[in-house]
Amino acid sequence: MLKVWHLFKSAGHHGLAISSKPGTGLCSRWNVLPHQPFISASSTKLYHQQAAQAKGLIFRQLFEKISSTYTYLLADSQSKEAVIIDPVIDEVNRDVKLIEDLGLKLLYAANTHCHADHVTGTGLLKRMITGCRSVIAKDSGALADIYIQEGDTINFGNFSLEAVSTPGHTDGCLTYILNDRSMAFTGDALLIRGCGRTDFQQGCPKTLYSSVHGKILTLPGDCLLYPAHDYTGRTVTTVDEERRLNPRFTKPLADFIELMNNLNLPKPAQIDIAVPANLRCGIQDDQVASGP
Repeated sequence: MLKVWHLFKSAGHHGLAISSKPGTGLCSRWNVLPHQPFISASSTKLYHQQAAQAKGLIFRQLFEKISSTYTYLLADSQSKEAVIIDPVIDEVNRDVKLIEDLGLKLLYAANTHCHADHVTGTGLLKRMITGCRSVIAKDSGALADIYIQEGDTINFGNFSLEAVSTPGHTDGCLTYILNDRSMAFTGDALLIRGCGRTDFQQGCPKTLYSSVHGKILTLPGDCLLYPAHDYTGRTVTTVDEERRLNPRFTKPLADFIELMNNLNLPKPAQIDIAVPANLRCGIQDDQVASGP
């Protein structure tokens, strides 16, 4: 009989606060790199890491090549409190080593949604790092220590991530927005010049269109957008770029719906394994700790 981790359904614990508006701990925004087509992805990542460090934010963008998934590590450089977004089980050892190397205290492992193309690393991270708790949207239907919904914030040191509901790819999709609105983590809702598919897991083109236009593309134009995936080596975009250049969301709604309903994509290779595992926080049968 499958045993699961104890569920903490209350938001009234250290580090998690409910708020109806973004945090206000930071005021300035990062400058966006000018359009320079020959800047390498590694140089761009280094630029953003250095810009984050100047604010007291430790920021790392990590990549898992099988599912082309980005994992994001954010931490307060003073308190060393950290959160990781969309970890992948295959790269947990890498992530743990980085966390240890940087002397961080990982408070939360958060998913943007219940993934279909990889098994989340949150369950294994909880076993390997004392005090780490899993976070996912209340509407995801998945198990986690902490359930959040629109307006909730995940706090780490002087920073926080606001959860904004952006369904359409799945019902439980969240976009996490840094408290100064300089960067946002969009999961599969908005990709660089694209978006997540809408043909399974409660997908709905009309809902996704509304989410992206109403919740993401209304952010400041220079806000940096970090997706859960990219398949061509791109690492980051901006709200302004996607408003102007995204070939899907520059279409009228009717054309967008027709496009999304006729993509005819093969199902994700790992979906039959990933979805059941991720519904229980990526915890496999032989990894589950006993609990009440």
